This record gives sequence, C-alpha cells and structure tokens, in this order.
Amino acid sequence: MELSDGLLLQVSNGEQWCNRWKHPNEDVDRSTSPSVLRSVARTWKEGLLNRKRPFVGRCCHSCTPQSWEQLFNPSIPSLGLRNVIYINETHTRQRGWLARRLSYVLFVMERDVHKDMFTRNVVDNVLNNSRVEAAILKVATDVEAAASQPGHEHKAVSKVKQKARAFLQEMVANVSPAFIRLTGWVLLRLFNGFFWSIQIHKGQLEMVKKAASERKLPMVFLPVHKSHIDYLLITLILFCHNIKAPHIAAGNNLSIPILSTVIRKLGGFFIRRRMDEARDGRKDILYRSLLHAYTEELLRQQQFLEVFLEGTRSRSGKPFPARAGMLSIVVDTLCTGAIRDVLVVPVGISYDRIIEGNYNSEQLGKPKKNESWWGIACGVFMMLRKNYGCVRVDFNQPFSLKEYMDTQRSRHIPPPVSLENALMPHIISAQPDGQFEEQEEEEMDREVPDELFRRHLINNLAKHVLFTANKSSAIMSTHIVACLLLYRHRQGVVLSKLVEDFFNMKEEILSRDFDLGFSGNSEDVVMRALHLLEKCVNVTSSPNRNGEFTIAPSQTVPALFELNFYSNGLFHVLIPDVIIACSILSLQRELMTESAHQPKDGSSLLLSQERLIHKAAGLSQFLTNEVAVAPPCQTIYQVLNDAVSRLIQYGVLYVADEDQEELSSSPTEEPWPKKFPEPLSWRSDEEDEDSDFGEEQRDRYLKVSLSAEHQEFFIFLQRLLSPVLEAYSSAAVFVHSLSQPVPESDYTLRLFRYLLTRTERGVAAYGESATHYLVKNTVKTFKELGVLKERRENRVTVLELSSTFQPQANRNKLLQYILSFTLL
Repeated sequence: MELSDGLLLQVSNGEQWCNRWKHPNEDVDRSTSPSVLRSVARTWKEGLLNRKRPFVGRCCHSCTPQSWEQLFNPSIPSLGLRNVIYINETHTRQRGWLARRLSYVLFVMERDVHKDMFTRNVVDNVLNNSRVEAAILKVATDVEAAASQPGHEHKAVSKVKQKARAFLQEMVANVSPAFIRLTGWVLLRLFNGFFWSIQIHKGQLEMVKKAASERKLPMVFLPVHKSHIDYLLITLILFCHNIKAPHIAAGNNLSIPILSTVIRKLGGFFIRRRMDEARDGRKDILYRSLLHAYTEELLRQQQFLEVFLEGTRSRSGKPFPARAGMLSIVVDTLCTGAIRDVLVVPVGISYDRIIEGNYNSEQLGKPKKNESWWGIACGVFMMLRKNYGCVRVDFNQPFSLKEYMDTQRSRHIPPPVSLENALMPHIISAQPDGQFEEQEEEEMDREVPDELFRRHLINNLAKHVLFTANKSSAIMSTHIVACLLLYRHRQGVVLSKLVEDFFNMKEEILSRDFDLGFSGNSEDVVMRALHLLEKCVNVTSSPNRNGEFTIAPSQTVPALFELNFYSNGLFHVLIPDVIIACSILSLQRELMTESAHQPKDGSSLLLSQERLIHKAAGLSQFLTNEVAVAPPCQTIYQVLNDAVSRLIQYGVLYVADEDQEELSSSPTEEPWPKKFPEPLSWRSDEEDEDSDFGEEQRDRYLKVSLSAEHQEFFIFLQRLLSPVLEAYSSAAVFVHSLSQPVPESDYTLRLFRYLLTRTERGVAAYGESATHYLVKNTVKTFKELGVLKERRENRVTVLELSSTFQPQANRNKLLQYILSFTLL
C-alpha cells in the first residue's frame, strides 16, 4: 500500500535510546539526559504506516443504507494517511529553491477560501423571522403587563427589538478570508512546534470534499470534544483541503475582548452555555428564538456548521453524554421544510497528549478557571516548551439526516425505559432474570406521543453520532501504555514485557476494527509514549539482574488521575468483553451462594449463557452514564452475545455440552489469542437471524478456562472496570450517612471528600476511583435509579433518600449488587 506524503521520517534516534534501555550498563554517559525517559530526540517525528489498517468512519448501514452506498468506492481506503502540518514544495504549484523556503506561505495563498461561506443579510433576516417576531411580541407584552402601562405596546416592541439586535451582534460570526489565510499559516507553523504530526485519512476527506462539491447541501460536523485545540484543528484541516470552513458554535465563556473578534473572524458564533439565563429563572424565549432563527438562516444559506454535542471538553477521557440542544434546532429546521436535507459528519479526534496536559485540578474538585488572556498567554508559552506527540482526526462518511429520520419513522421506536424501572426490581426484589426481558417487551409495546417521539428521535440521533465519532477515534500509544501500566502491571514491569503486551494489545485493537494513531516498531512507540507520560511513571534507577529497568505507574493521586484519563481512551474498545467478564464473576458468586456443593473457587461452574447475558445487560444499563455499549439502533443483547462469542474464540470461555465431550482450551494458548477464522454461533438453524436474543432458542452452558494466560486476560478485563465499580460501591456505602435532606452541591462535595480521603489513606484499591467526574456520575446514576430523590427548594436542588431505600436492608442490597461485579 502506498505511503502518504510526509510520513517517511527517521526514527534512528529512538532506536538508539531503546538500546540504552535494553542494555543500560553500556550507556557511556547518562548525565547529559535530564530524564531516563527522554528517549526520543526532538527531531523524531514518526509517520504512520497503512499496513493492515481497518478503514473507519463508514456511516450506519442499518439507519442510512443509501448514504452508506454513496460517496464511497473501493479505492477510498487505499488513499492512505497524510500529515497535514508537513508541507513542502510538492504541495504547491511552484518549484525551486525559493519555493522550498516559502512553501508554507505559497501553500496557504493557494488555498481556496470559498466566497459562499460569507452570510448575506443575516441579522435582518433573523429579526424578520416569524419565530423571532412572535417572541419579541410576547416579551414586549409581558414587559408591558408587568409595568402596568397599557397603550405603550409599540414602544415596548421597539425596546425588545433593540435588545434582540444587541443579542445578535454578540452572537453572529464575521468571517474574514484574509484572517483565515493568516491563521492557517500561523497554525501550520505553530503546530509544527509542539506536535509530531496531525494525521488525517485522505479517503475520508475525499468523501467530505465530494459531498461538499456535488450535493450542494449544508453540512454539520459533530466532533468529540477533548481540547480547546479541537476548534482550530477542524477548521485548519478543511482549509488545507479546499473545503468550506464551518461556522462554529462556541461557548460564551470564550467571548473575551480581542479573542472574541478572532473567533468570529474564523467563523465562530457564541451561544450561552445555559439557555435559562433570564433573571427570573424562566426560559429566555427571546434568546432561544434568536439562536433557532440564526442557525436556521445559516443552514438556509447552505453554510457548514460545527457543533460539539458534549457541550464541554471531556475531563475523563471518555465522551460526556450528548446534549442535543443545537442538534434539535437542525432537526426542526429540516422538519419545517426550510431546507431540503442536511449532511451529518461525525468527527473523531485523538491526542497522544492533550495540550491542557490533564484536568487534574478539576478532578481534584477545584472549580474550573474562567478563560482569560493571561491564561491563554501562559498556555501558549507552556505549549511552545513541550511536545505533545501525534494527533489523529477522523472524518466519518457524511450521511443524510432526512434519510435517517425517514428510517426511524418507519421503525417502531419504543419509549425509553427508566433506569429505576429496569433495575430496581432486579436489585431489591431479586426478580427472576426472565422478567427483566418481559418488562422490556411491555415497554416496547407502548405507543409514543408525537412530541415524546420527536425528543426520543433527537436523543437517539445525538447518541448515535457521538457513539460513531468515538468509535472512529484512533487509539493512541499513550492510551495503551497507560492502560497496561494501571490494569495489567500496576506493581511494575520490565520494558521487554511491556513491549510484548503492547504489541499484543495493538493487534487486538486492530482485530476489532479500531484504528491506531501510531505505527512502527513497538519498542520505539512504547518509548515515545513513556516519554510523553514521564511525569506519571517511575523508572528504577538501577537495572534488574536481566539488565532492564522496571517501569511502574506513580502512585500519587495526580499521576493516577492522569493515567486514568489516557487509559479511558481505550475503554470503549473492550467494554463489551469487560462487562461480560464482570458478569461472569457475579454469576459465579451467585451460583456458589445458591448451592453449598459448588466448588469454592467457581472455576468449574456451569454458566448459563442466557442468564449471563441478562446479568450483563443489567450491568450495562447500570453503567449508562459511564459508557455507551451499543448505538441506539443495536440492542445490548446483540453486542453482549458477540462478546461471549469472541471470548469463546479466544479460549477464555468454552462450551460445556452435557451430550458431548467438553471442549477444553490448550494450556499453551497465547495470552492475547488470535481469532478463529469463523465465528462460533449458538443459534439453531431454525432461528430468525434478526432475532436479538432468540425466541425459542436452546440455552447453552459455558465454563471459564483455567489456563494461566486466559485467567490473566480475564482478570485484566475485570480490573478495567474496577475503579468505576469501586466509586459506585463507595457511594453506596456513603448513602448510609444521608439522614436528612441536603443540597446536591453539598452532598456531591462531601462524597468527593470521602472518596479522596480513602485514596489518600491507601484504603482505596484504585486511587483513580476518586475522580470528580466519577463522583458526579454516581450521584446522577443514583438519582435515576431512585436511590436519591431530588426536589427544588428556593431554586436549590435538594437530595434525600427515597422511601424505597429508607430501610437499611435495601441499601445493603444495592451495595451487594455492585460488589457482586467487583474484583476484590
């Protein structure tokens, strides 16, 4: 496969440093290096190879089958990767010595800044919008009634209209072509200073470019949000590929002097982070109508939009739950017929290391600092002194929003089942597993009112887009190394073993059709990742008897939090298998409790697959606020059955048929085994292939392999979820202290201090269980589960124990439910 531009860069310095780690006694002079982890010379920029890489980013075949066929052809995947910030004379129309010296300037000047990206009469068109006029009249009427001055309606309308115009002047973008060019040149030079590379797939950009030029439709880019650099990355990449830059929905926290002007000239428009900002606490209908009309006007003029569904940067390394406010405006604009269609483009973004470094201050409970020029200046100064590795941006295949909505309307979309209705009988009443599915079927048979259907459709669309964007995000080397150090080698590991496990994990990720944001010799890549994570790892000062240094994660709270942040970049890849592994642990404990004749270690227990899947489905729903196991168009049962089949293929599980000889796995299996060529199936030939869990299917029984390698992999999977389960079990213990109503903010702070104290005193098995985002998620989950009841008092949310959990026995059942899945 052809290598793309700018990727064949030297790595000899990295190999030299790797040899020093393998043979430390041969190092002549280590004093010249300030750190043993400085294994990568500043000039080393590793390119990416395309060998055996899956092509990620196809749209959903189930929800948008026509879009799946369009814009794509078999040659697209072979176009390969490109480093956007690597520019030379071959990227310009000129040749020669001067062209080489001025390649960046020439490249920027030759880019096409589309004239049609500039809006026309947008302010007047928005103010004349019927929705805005109705809102102005309503607000004016309310103001007039409040002032008890009838007869002054025209004067009140005029004042409200002036207020609306002022809102718009603060909101709208003011794109400047000259400024876009200048910013493009500055960013190309700046990013070369602190990134090794910014990689994109040329095939993905080809689909986006083709859609932009041929379809003549507005396009909405929906990226994951991990860093402030996200805004600039997408605009820069589209600019470099002659694609119209989008108008970016930016939070008004960035609306500070001078910076706000810069953002507007680059296409940014400011929106409130909270829509309910009226002084009386009611919805600000005027602002909402202006935002709706402005977004509609941009789409009507076929502008491109960029919206971050999460609303804020992820502080955990995992996507935040989607907020569908802006997306609902796009959907409503399509439904009203103002536009004929919209193309939606999910975007995945991955960093070796984010420029913010980490969010430890916020994870330690400190309030977020407001953006300021001083903060920006300090941030840029710090960035120029460091290197942040590689960045990968994946543009997904554009799909038709109209087609998606038509597909959803043709399906029966059941109303969402609340967490309380789904799990409460399972936790408190010990309801048989079969009733769990029966209850779900009853919910599916209910009809959905039109407005509820609309909200459910928009929420499903937001979840689907965010799931797709996250799935297409490449896995970076720092993600794998952090994960292995935390959950496979927490007590330390020699370099050779870490490299071996890194290679196996890399192959495992590729086999699951996820892409990697790196390539090359595994040892070199591991060294680079350790260099980027050097503040979070400890390296022994002297080699062991085999001549290798030992690497271990630092046990300080900030180091654990930061490693957890990068490790979570790998979380979604393994989560179905992780949930199955933890559910097997729970089912084994349950079976040993039911019968006194069962073996104490649970090793030879027969596990019903049907019972296992139901238990895993319950755990998946319990962790809804932590991770999305499946897109809305796919059932959890499908994903979990696939995970079981995969573990059978690996040999971690095997089928124990009473009528046949048991299929035992070989004790010499690899710890990260290869897949068998054909997937194993437990369905009978008569079953419907579209069945999620099968109507009349024969259950089968499974056993866990006793192979040391398989047990090691099995425990590794269980450890991945252990910090989350420890946070939830600790929160379940803390619930016992809630004797009277408490403001939610106070309760969250007290719970966080409780978890942090456990970590600082060494009581917690996993220090990263005390992160502030996990604390907030436990409170949210317990409210949805019906453990905590909330009510409003004087505009303050107050929490108290629900009547169901007033008895201590029920609180103990909640704790036991969580602990049953936890590796102790």
